[in-house]
Amino acid sequence: MSNQELARKILEQFGGADNIASYENCMTRLRIKVYDDQQINKETIKKIDGVLGFVEDETYQIILGPGKVNKVTEEFGKLVANESGEIDLKARASEQKNELKKKNSTPFKLLLRRIANIFIPLIPALIASGLITGFTKFFVQAGWLNGESQLVMILSIIGSGLFGYLGILVGVNAAKEFGGSPALGGLAGILIINPAIGDVALFGENLLPGRGGLIGVLIAAIFMAFVEKNVRKIMPQAIDIIFTPTIALLVTGLLTYSVFMPIGGFISDIITQGLLSLIDVGGLVAGFVLGATFLPLVVTGLHQGLTPVHLELINSLGDDPLLPILAMGGAGQVGAAFAIFMKTKKKKLKRAVGGALPAGILGIGEPLIFGVTLPLGRPFLTACLGAGFGGAFQAYFDVATFAIGVSGIPLIFLVNAGEIIFYIIGLLIAYAAGFILTYLFGFNDEMASEFE
Repeated sequence: MSNQELARKILEQFGGADNIASYENCMTRLRIKVYDDQQINKETIKKIDGVLGFVEDETYQIILGPGKVNKVTEEFGKLVANESGEIDLKARASEQKNELKKKNSTPFKLLLRRIANIFIPLIPALIASGLITGFTKFFVQAGWLNGESQLVMILSIIGSGLFGYLGILVGVNAAKEFGGSPALGGLAGILIINPAIGDVALFGENLLPGRGGLIGVLIAAIFMAFVEKNVRKIMPQAIDIIFTPTIALLVTGLLTYSVFMPIGGFISDIITQGLLSLIDVGGLVAGFVLGATFLPLVVTGLHQGLTPVHLELINSLGDDPLLPILAMGGAGQVGAAFAIFMKTKKKKLKRAVGGALPAGILGIGEPLIFGVTLPLGRPFLTACLGAGFGGAFQAYFDVATFAIGVSGIPLIFLVNAGEIIFYIIGLLIAYAAGFILTYLFGFNDEMASEFE
């Protein structure tokens, strides 16, 4: 089936273009908001060839897999535009947003989703920068590149540039998410990372550039959006362009240095020290629990809300001990998928597993989760348990990464040099545990009736 045909079938089962309020895609999912939920044929969508899974949340999420999702979304957009007469989907979505909230939404879930919306657009840049930095370090350590060469210097600058100015991009996205001007959101990031503030003393101490990290940026950018929107309500239109942004920047700037940076720093310390204490004190048990419970978070899509936590750990500690533990979730999934592939006699199921395994090995777990283990039920649980064993190993040996990126094999290049072998062993443990538990206890062909 072509990408256009797949997009058309999805659109038809969503009630056509007139029922589409908005749509977007992430790395693996086409996310759709609609006007009328009753027009959606949910069971039919799940059975469309090429659809790996279907999630009902604040947005309906169709799992298509990496690469595929971009092409299908492009075709989906063309069909929506043609059939709806180029209607402004963003305006339509805004008019109906209160109707799109789900019954099971909670303030905490909604907050995590909004934070995820800020960081999801940054993921491709984070992955690219992290991998370039990781490959450069690997080639230098392997002796294939001279660490003092101009080429290495250029590659290091290319890979590390994002992390020096990440606060600006986070501020821009936060402002967009909370209804402010993106440029003012970027200024919120500049307020915190500007090295010039190091010469300013407040309350008897010099300000520390970057204090509060991305937490501080989020607080400042969200507050700036709040001030901007409320000032604009009372500001005469003729002078709005001059005074509204000026007042928003001045008020936010003063509060950032006196309140938001200390608060951001305090929250950052709690997060980083809390997680470190949990991993250090809990050891194997903490690693097992964290590794085993990550996949259910992926199912809801809320795992993206952890991105600022990973970045804050790197910003505060210099590396991230949480990511290798959580990365074992995907590894347990891969082991479970191999067990299903080896054990099943159903050709359709073998094709589904074979098609999703390469992405899983490379750290994109959604195709396996939504296309294989979650529909089967028990293999999803044994995959989680397998991940727990890998997570326990990573925690015990204090494995950490110096950047964030996709899990699986690619994460090897982001692990601290002296810990790479431990990460690989932990990855193999999760593969093996997921495989053994699923092969012995988690799967039989009677579970796979839908793959006939």
